[in-house]
Amino acid sequence: MTKRRVFDIGFPDDDTAPESVPAGTDSPSRRSPMAAAISENAEALRDRAAAEARIRDENDALAHEFVRLKKLGVVVDLIALDDIHAQALNRDRATGRDEELDELKDSIREIGLSNPIRVVARDGGYDLVQGYRRLTAYRELLAETGNAEAWGRIPAGMVAPGESLEALYRRMVDENMVRRDISFAEMAELARAYAQDPETPAPTLDAAIASLYASANRQKRIYIRNFARMLDGLGASLQHAPAIPRALGLQVWKRMDREPETLPRLLGQLNAEPTRSEDREMTLLRDYAGKQPEEEQGAKTPAPRKPGARTTLRVAHGAEMAQFSASDGRVELRLPRDFTTIDRARLERAVTAFLAVLDDD
Repeated sequence: MTKRRVFDIGFPDDDTAPESVPAGTDSPSRRSPMAAAISENAEALRDRAAAEARIRDENDALAHEFVRLKKLGVVVDLIALDDIHAQALNRDRATGRDEELDELKDSIREIGLSNPIRVVARDGGYDLVQGYRRLTAYRELLAETGNAEAWGRIPAGMVAPGESLEALYRRMVDENMVRRDISFAEMAELARAYAQDPETPAPTLDAAIASLYASANRQKRIYIRNFARMLDGLGASLQHAPAIPRALGLQVWKRMDREPETLPRLLGQLNAEPTRSEDREMTLLRDYAGKQPEEEQGAKTPAPRKPGARTTLRVAHGAEMAQFSASDGRVELRLPRDFTTIDRARLERAVTAFLAVLDDD
C-alpha cells in the first residue's frame, strides 16, 4: 500500500489577502487589453468633444465680434476698383477735376492710404459711402501706371448692409464737413438733390438740410439754405458756383429775394457769356450784388493793435490745462502730450476743423 504524501499549502495571512472582486468583473491587475483600449478611446473621445465645443464657442465669439466691428465700419478689406460704384449717393463735390488730387496721389505713392474708404455691399458689388477723392486717386494711379497689383484694389472699410439711405448720407456729409475746400454751393446742391430724391425721407429743402447737416450750427444751416435758394433761382446759368464766396452768395440771394424783378437781367448777363471764366462770373455776381471784392471776405477795419500784441488763453482739457497763445500770423498750443505720435491725417483734420470754426460767423 502506497503512502500518500501530504503537501503543505501556504495561505496568505488575512491582512495580505487581495480585495474581493465581484463575479464577472476583471481584477485591476488582470484587466484585458481590449477593455483598456476601449477605456482609453472613450476618454480620448470625451477630450475631443470638449475641445470641439471650445472651438465652436470661440468661433461664435469671433463671428459676433466680426459683425460688431463691421457695423462700426472698422473691418477693412482690399476691394477691386471695378467692383465699386460711386453713383448711389449724390456727391457734395463740384464737377470737374479736383485741383488738389495730384497732391493726394503723391501722398498715396509715398506713404500709402492712411484712411480707408467706406463702402457698403450691394448686388454683388459695393456702393461708395465715403472717399470719392481717394477712389479717384487710385483710379488715376492705375490708369497712369497700369500696375493692377499696386493700384487695382483699394483698402475699404465695410459698412454693414441694412443702414438707411439717410444714415449713409450722414456718414458722407459728416466726414466732409471738416474739409477745407468744400463750399456752401456744394453743400447746398447736395441738400437740393437729397430733397428731390424720392428714396430719401426728406420731402422739403429745410428737412434735407436739417437731416444732412444736423451736426452743423444753426447759422451755418441758414447759410446753406440761402445758397440753395440762390441756386434755385440761377439754376444752370451758373458755371462756377463752388467758387462763390459765402458773403457774395448771401448778398446775391438777398437782392434776388428783395428785388425779384432784377433776376431776369442777371440771368440774361450770365447766359450771354456761355464761355465765361470763373473771374468773370464772380464779377457779374458782384455787380449784381453791389459788392466790392474785399467785402466778400467780411473785411472790416480792424482796431489798431499794439506791435507785438498777443492773446493768451488757458483751456481745460480733461485733467490737463492747455496753454494757447495767438499773435499776428502765429498760433501756439502747449499741452503735455507728444503730438508726433498722432497720425498725420488726423492732425490735418483737427487743424482744418480749427480753421473752419474761426471762419464760421
